[in-house]
Amino acid sequence: MAEDNMHNKKMVLICCGTGCLANNSFEIYRELKKRVEATGKDISVKPVLKTTGCNGLCEKGPVITILPEDIFYSKVKVSDVDEIFEKTLLKGEIIERLLYLDIKTGKKVKSHKESEFFKRQKKIALRNIGQIDPADIEDYIQRGGYRALKKALFEMSPDEIINEIEKSGLRGRGGAGFPTGYKWKQAKKINSFPKYVICNGDEGDPGAFMDRSVMEGDPHSIIEGMIIGAYAVGAQKGFVYIRDEYALAVKNVSRAIKDAYERGFLGENILGSGFNLDIEIVRGGGAFVCGESTALMASIEGRVGEPRVKYIRSTEKGLWGQPTVLNNVETWANVPVIIERGAEWFSSIGTEKSKGTKVFSLVGKVNNTGLIEVPMGVTLREIIFDIGGGIPGGKKFKAVQTGGPSGGCIPESLLDLPIDFDSLDKAGSMMGSGGMIVMDESTCMVEVARYYLKFLSEESCGKCTPCREGIRRMLEILEDICAGKGREEDIELLLELAETVREASLCGLGKTAPNPVITTIKYFKDEYLAHIKGKRCPAGVCKELTSYRINQELCRRCGVCVKKCPAGAIFSKPKSPYVIDNDKCIVCGACREACRFNAVEILGRREG
Repeated sequence: MAEDNMHNKKMVLICCGTGCLANNSFEIYRELKKRVEATGKDISVKPVLKTTGCNGLCEKGPVITILPEDIFYSKVKVSDVDEIFEKTLLKGEIIERLLYLDIKTGKKVKSHKESEFFKRQKKIALRNIGQIDPADIEDYIQRGGYRALKKALFEMSPDEIINEIEKSGLRGRGGAGFPTGYKWKQAKKINSFPKYVICNGDEGDPGAFMDRSVMEGDPHSIIEGMIIGAYAVGAQKGFVYIRDEYALAVKNVSRAIKDAYERGFLGENILGSGFNLDIEIVRGGGAFVCGESTALMASIEGRVGEPRVKYIRSTEKGLWGQPTVLNNVETWANVPVIIERGAEWFSSIGTEKSKGTKVFSLVGKVNNTGLIEVPMGVTLREIIFDIGGGIPGGKKFKAVQTGGPSGGCIPESLLDLPIDFDSLDKAGSMMGSGGMIVMDESTCMVEVARYYLKFLSEESCGKCTPCREGIRRMLEILEDICAGKGREEDIELLLELAETVREASLCGLGKTAPNPVITTIKYFKDEYLAHIKGKRCPAGVCKELTSYRINQELCRRCGVCVKKCPAGAIFSKPKSPYVIDNDKCIVCGACREACRFNAVEILGRREG
């Protein structure tokens, strides 16, 4: 990748990704800008202020980086601006309380690069995010942007480009992991015009924000990848399909497309090469199923977003019945780096069948929630306990779900599983687009399966019966189990329905929807039996199967549980331990969370 000459300048990078924006990072930028402009003469070297995309450490935002000293401040507030300006920018002093505390080592670090969270990552798709202003094309160019496009247009033939992508081993990062080079080769062979390229930015998985962050933080990397791909397959029209809720992504990609036209990277006769390409944005309507390729194309065409049978591939007949190459955001962002640095370099990263890196949104019960990019082949343990910093509150790890709502739940016994397409598939889960949700001991796995089946039932387009009816029937069974109405034979019935839905559904939504059910039964069958036979929820989540009792020997009468109880259900007699009135208790769990002595115990269903 290009050397970053920008970092020799005095510069303040303020994260204005969606997470940090929600915590007033743009106000921090505006206040700091006012101070710099008002007293600029007192600064020996006036710093350049830049708003950037997501830095990755969302848990610690807002974050700012001061260069060239490489000082990293986390959890910055607007009230900290004056101190940052006076001490760090004017005097070069470090404000200790704002430095990032590395949870893994327990030490504060001056530079984020010294932390375990960042040291263990390798950034390719995220190479520029947090380093550039996504609204400034010059920032992208200074980091080597559009250099790969020039190489592709003037030094390589379309066949050579496709061969390079094929040799790199790049597989689609949207979920299926289909070989990108092979897809491009198939589209190029079809002698039918016009041809199209599409970027799938319809990221609908709960807890996922990988593609969103790339579109917000480095939109030109996607555009450059699409231009190279379009040139390789012979397309002259492209679409970026963006989820309608992603307002900042729409704004930044729109600005990037406009600037690319003005600089001659888009439009007619690109850079004098004779190649033409137009790209426009299509805003999705929020339907989860439109993340599926054929449903997405139907949506672009103005039709209802429903999938079709793929007996003919989109590379032959896709958008408006013409050859179409559809890749997701992360896949397109990898293309310029592969063309610039070569297939051999890219294929040296990762595993034998899963090359390169993968971006994940690491969320849930983990200390360092955020955006990460790691080489294929790292283990779940490394991601959750080294990069993620482990489980908050000293609780035990229980499971991690990979691959979004249709992904499987992987237990503690498989923490050393390498992250690659094939290993996750064998474990009953999948790579998906890169969502990773960590769960601790307070999670009920039956409820997890019910939650995701409810989501998928609502998001099913309803076109095919196995998906429409099968998911609904499984959901009804899970709801009965969570309510204490389950039967032991329900477990086998769930597995039978899951197999039918997986085999007979039309598209990927239905085919993968049973994964949460299958894996939770496979790895956590004891919890299903506790719900069905014992009429209790071991995690204390399912309210119909849960009641609480205060252990009289462990209670220290500190009174914290009384203060936290929203229903006033905890009381005591003078000099006696506290007790819970189960007639008033709403089973919210606030007392359990608050008790430092583990005195609140989970019991089964209240009788009567």
